[in-house]
Amino acid sequence: MYRKEMNMATSYIHGNTVRKVKEPAHDGRRVHVQEPKSHKKRHHMSLGYLLFLSIAIVLMVGTLAFYISLQSQVTNSVKHIAELESQLNDLKQDNDEAYNRANGNIDLDEVKRIAIQEYGMTYATEGQIITYSDGGGNDYVRQVAPIPESDGN
Repeated sequence: MYRKEMNMATSYIHGNTVRKVKEPAHDGRRVHVQEPKSHKKRHHMSLGYLLFLSIAIVLMVGTLAFYISLQSQVTNSVKHIAELESQLNDLKQDNDEAYNRANGNIDLDEVKRIAIQEYGMTYATEGQIITYSDGGGNDYVRQVAPIPESDGN
């Protein structure tokens, strides 16, 4: 319910629409109803509060700058890692290609001919082969003493 005051006459408006109200007859003077002026209160900030806000803003800006710096470092690190991984993949590919070329160029029959004819190598006979157990599961044997000579040679 809304209330409107005019020249000491009071009328009420009901509902959610405004109806036209008949103006009371007067002697040609217009009546102006003034709304009470809202006096804005002036808020004075104390020096301590202003100092607190200034320090808070400086800390916030510093924290944001530090965060942005860390994000930049992370981005640069990720880019650097990606570059290194790309280089590693290129090197692996080059290494595999070189290995395959080296294995493809080896003629085992020619190696055997040179070993036998030029260096005088022969196949090992039954008495020349000595088997040792590795003992510890390693893929190589350590020699800690001289190998004994076989009687068959």
